[in-house]
Amino acid sequence: MNRTSPSAEPRLMIVDDDPGTIRLLIDILKGMGKIHFTTNGSEALGMARSFSPDLILLDIEMPETDGFHVCQMIKNDPAFEDVPILFVTAHGDVDIETRALSVGAIDFIPKPPHPPVVRARVKNYLALKQRTDQLRLLTTIDGLTGVANRRAFDAALDLEWRRACRTGEPLSLLMIDVDHFKRFNDSYGHQAGDDCLRAVATALAFMAKRPGELVARYGGEEFIVLLPACNQEQAIRLAEGILSAVSILNIPHAASDVAPNVTISIGVSSIASVCESAHAQSRGFGTCRFKEVCHLGSADLVKAADQALYTAKRTGRHRVHFGVE
Repeated sequence: MNRTSPSAEPRLMIVDDDPGTIRLLIDILKGMGKIHFTTNGSEALGMARSFSPDLILLDIEMPETDGFHVCQMIKNDPAFEDVPILFVTAHGDVDIETRALSVGAIDFIPKPPHPPVVRARVKNYLALKQRTDQLRLLTTIDGLTGVANRRAFDAALDLEWRRACRTGEPLSLLMIDVDHFKRFNDSYGHQAGDDCLRAVATALAFMAKRPGELVARYGGEEFIVLLPACNQEQAIRLAEGILSAVSILNIPHAASDVAPNVTISIGVSSIASVCESAHAQSRGFGTCRFKEVCHLGSADLVKAADQALYTAKRTGRHRVHFGVE
């Protein structure tokens, strides 16, 4: 899903080795959004990952890491493929402009910056970014339940898996299935089935609401919850809370042999256990010695959660299971 809501205050990032230019740009852009800045090009990608900007103003000439390299690094990250980058430069050379556009920049702001020009261009590109975000949002939401769809989940999982492998932070996953949903549909009708799925999705979204957590409809009556910076114990606690939250909905299910109301089963997996079970590493978070030769991927985390869900269903349903028997 989108990193920020299309209606949120815009986030602007300035990368320039000249503090005077930064101060001038901040003054020009006052009131147009939240502004973060750095004078070091090598810090730009890390700042972008933590700040999630909607637009970047980038100087071309910087020591050590120039603007071309910074732009290329940022654009190589799928999370920022739609973020407009405007080069701030005193150069008007065609070759330089061509190179800047080839590495992913969208436009230029001349130095010294003229306030009306800067504000107009930033305003236009922020509006374009907002429309892009709105379109992306429409393509990443499940039409029935209002939570993320499979496409949005796949993109977020790939991003968070790579982040976890890079930083050593924990990452967990919950695979959730509505118990005996076919029986529910047969007994109460498909409209009631749709209402049930919407209610379950709402309960999941209410429980998983920390920054970065993502609830998605995985298919049919299956949901999946992505939990960045969440270890095994925390994930199990959350899963148990979700189990109770759905039971408390008290949706009648007379055809279930588990309970008189709708229940769910949950399988839990974590990146630590997936790595350890594959004998890829003894994962002391942040000390992975195998990342350059690792053959694991985000699909392994999903597979582990799916197998745990299968065990939860096979051993009685309406329960949380971690690991594979």
